[in-house]
Amino acid sequence: MPGVVVIGAGPGIGQAVARRFAREGLPVALIARQRPAPDLGSITLAADSTDESALRTALDKVVAELGTPDVMVYNAAKIAADRIGDLSLREQLDAWAVNVGGAITAAAHLAPAMTANGGGSFLITGGMPETKPAYVSLSLGKAGVRALVSLLDQTYGEEGLHAATVTVYGPVAPGTAFDPDAIAEEYWALHRQPRDQWIHEVHYTGAV
Repeated sequence: MPGVVVIGAGPGIGQAVARRFAREGLPVALIARQRPAPDLGSITLAADSTDESALRTALDKVVAELGTPDVMVYNAAKIAADRIGDLSLREQLDAWAVNVGGAITAAAHLAPAMTANGGGSFLITGGMPETKPAYVSLSLGKAGVRALVSLLDQTYGEEGLHAATVTVYGPVAPGTAFDPDAIAEEYWALHRQPRDQWIHEVHYTGAV
C-alpha cells in the first residue's frame, strides 16, 4: 500500500505527522539529516534536504520499497533569528535551500509519478503568517512556501495533486496550544478532503 513520505522528520511536527498517518495503517517513510529511529516508520533514511542528489536517491529508495507515495510532507526548515544585513548572500541562499529548495526537489521528483497514479497530497509546513524584521530568512522562506503551493496547484492540480500548506502561528511544543500531535491532525484532514472541497492553506492559530 503506497503511503506517506515525511522530509524533515525530526522531533515535533514531522514525527507527529508520521505517527498520525501510521495510525491509519499507511506505511511511512521518514527522511532527515540524521536517520530517525527505526521504530518511527516503515523506512527511515538520512539525507539533507539541500543535497539534491542525496534527496533524490533517498526518494528513489522509498519508491523502490513502498511504491509511489500517496502523500508527500515537506517539513524541513531553518529557523533562526536574523535581520536584514545579518546574513551573507550565501547564508541567505542556504536558508532558502532548506525552506523552499528541498520542497522543489521533492516535487520535481515525485509529483509527475503521483499524478500518473491518480494524484495525492503534497503538504508543506508553513509559518510566519506575517513577515517579521527579526526573522528575515524565515519570513522569505515561508512566503516562498505559499508561492510554491500555488505553483504546484497550477501545474499539477488538474491532474489530481492536492498541494497545501499548514501555516503554524506559534512555536511548536508538546502540551501547549501548538502541540505537534494537534497540528498533525490538520495534515490528515487535508489529505482526506474531497477534491471539490480542497483548500490550499490551513491557518493553525493554536488549539482551543
